[in-house]
This record gives sequence, structure tokens and C-alpha cells, in this order.
Amino acid sequence: MSPAVFSHGDLRLYLLSLLAEAPQHGYGIIQALTDRTGGTYTPSAGTIYPRLAKLEEEGLVTKTVDGRTTIYAITDAGRAELASRSDDLAGIEDGLADSVRLIANEVRQSVQEAMKSLRADLAAAEQQDRKAAKNTPPRAPGYDDERVIARENLQRADASINAFRARVRSDLRTHVARGGALPTTVVSDLESAMDAAAKAVTSALATSADR
Repeated sequence: MSPAVFSHGDLRLYLLSLLAEAPQHGYGIIQALTDRTGGTYTPSAGTIYPRLAKLEEEGLVTKTVDGRTTIYAITDAGRAELASRSDDLAGIEDGLADSVRLIANEVRQSVQEAMKSLRADLAAAEQQDRKAAKNTPPRAPGYDDERVIARENLQRADASINAFRARVRSDLRTHVARGGALPTTVVSDLESAMDAAAKAVTSALATSADR
């Protein structure tokens, strides 16, 4: 989600809503915004602190210094403004929920595309193996062509699965290392997609065995 999701005045209102939940320091606010947007929007300090300063000037928040940390808290006036704009806040929260759903859909689509490619590779390999078996001269008695082909294809499948796992693991770790959030909905959808993919492979193998 780009910063454009927060149209004029929306970020200011959302900052008040975060502080209404609990007092926060600046970094905590930035992290909360990152979490609420599914890791797609991490505001800079240059975006957040001037707005907090403006809210303080308007009497909507206060700040207290605790050592090296500045803690911001909402005032009664800030709560009153938040209450008067509850409908606007609900619209902002709906937009954030849409962003998280978009992330989940992208993960699901990525897994589905990967498994579609794997199924296509399996079908192509099977067709190629049948063609090769048809054109291959008879072997010496006891030579098991099908087992040799199965072992070769198993190695190919293992390599494909390991490459896919490594890519997804790398993407997830990089995302979290950069400060991105990993919502439970995204993980749940990833688990569901992986389970569906596993069932699809099992079904494809069963169909192949029946031929």
C-alpha cells in the first residue's frame, strides 16, 4: 500500500487513533503503522514527527520525555476529535484491511502459479518419458526402465520443490528483516495454498498411476 492510501488528513487522524489505544514513542508509532498496513507502508521519521508536533500545537496530544525517549499521548481534546470523526476512521481502517487482503491474494497467486508450472512440468516429463520409452531399443533382461526414469524425475521434482521452498523462505525472511509485518492472515493463506498444492500433486500422481 502506498502512502496515497492516507489522503489529506487521514494520517493525522490515524495517528490519533493509535495514541488512543496507548501512549507511544515515535518508533513505536512507525512500527504500528507498518504492522497495520501489512508491511507495505513504513513512514519515515520525517513524515511522523512533524505531524506529531502539529498535533501537539493543536492540543490534541502531549509529549513527555523519559530519558532519551519521548512518549506521546492523546489528550481529551484529541479523543473528542477522534469521536467526532469515527466514520472517517472506519473508512481508513477498511482501506488498511483491503491492503492486507491484497498481500494474501498475491501470496496465494504466487503459490498457485508455481504449482501450475510444476504440474505442467510433470505432464511434459511424462509425455517425454513415454516417447523415449517407445523409441528406446529393448534393454537387457532385468533392466528396469521405468524405475530409472522415476528416480531421475524424482530428482527433478526434489530440485524444483527445494528451489521453491528456498525462494519463499528467502522472500519471507527478507521482508521481515526489512521491518515488514507478516500478518496471520497471510501465513494462514500460505498454509492453505501449500496444502491445496500438495493435494493437487497427490491427485495428479494418482491419475497418472491409473493410466
